[in-house]
Amino acid sequence: MERDNKSTGETMEFLLLGFSELLCLRVLLFLIFLIVHLVTLAGNVMIFMAVVMEPSRPPMLFFLCQLSVIELCYTLVIVPKALLSLIVVDGSTISFIGCAAQMHLFVTLGGAECFLLVAMSYDRYVAICQPLHYVAVMSEGLCLRLAVACCLGGFAVALGLTVAVFRLPFCQSHHINHFFCDVPAVLHLACTQSYTPQLPLLAACVLLLLLPFLLILTSYVCIAAALLHVTSSAGRGKAFCTCISHLSITLLHYGCATFMYIHPKSSYSPARDKMVSLVYTNITPLLYPLIYSLRNEEIRGVIMKTVRRKKIAQLNWDTIRAVMCVCGKF
Repeated sequence: MERDNKSTGETMEFLLLGFSELLCLRVLLFLIFLIVHLVTLAGNVMIFMAVVMEPSRPPMLFFLCQLSVIELCYTLVIVPKALLSLIVVDGSTISFIGCAAQMHLFVTLGGAECFLLVAMSYDRYVAICQPLHYVAVMSEGLCLRLAVACCLGGFAVALGLTVAVFRLPFCQSHHINHFFCDVPAVLHLACTQSYTPQLPLLAACVLLLLLPFLLILTSYVCIAAALLHVTSSAGRGKAFCTCISHLSITLLHYGCATFMYIHPKSSYSPARDKMVSLVYTNITPLLYPLIYSLRNEEIRGVIMKTVRRKKIAQLNWDTIRAVMCVCGKF
């Protein structure tokens, strides 16, 4: 692998500049990031535990549980390094292998989420357009196969993109003007003026963004067509409410991802990309549990049952302790 500085992948290091230009806001940003990170972890862990403890899990809850796991891994891959870049004044270093691994994990999780949103839209399509066949179609086996296919699809696309990016020759400067090894930021270091290095990213965008979005759009077109035949306004409203959470997350996810990755290399702006990535990697994982817990009746019901179970368990434990204390006096 030829590079201008003749360094190999084992010895090369990148310097993540992070938010080095915001020295006066370093402490404030660190506290904000840390609080958002902890709240995000707590929210997704709460949803994951609530769904896992539920004996009977409908397909949407199964997919939501997988979405929470993806968001947990997502934040753990990106946020700790971002927090470190705020502590270290001159930026934090990351090895060639570490940078490639971070990019691969980030794209894998993002791709798995894109495919998972397609599976969730298919679940809504079957529930609304084929309600009598819903239980038979959305079986546990199919849900498990869809979940595995989402992860494998994201992994395969991410592997191809990461290998293509890190086979490029890099210039003398290894300063990545970002808080993690994002694809456009690393591609910006490539010693080439042609648009050829952009082709793997373009292919990944087609596979992870365009095709899944078209499938989701097709599902909702079919859902809209089916709702036109529903005479009851209450029935239409109830069907729409079951889709609003998924629609909100889809628009948020694809909107940020499209703005980040679908643009020519000449229009690359480190400051703009960092701000959008900040929203994409910190704010959206925080909003997902809020959106689903506020708008989805199933997840609200599961969370409430989990809270009630904990209260009953605590009450039983307090009663046992009180009885043991009384018995100890005699």
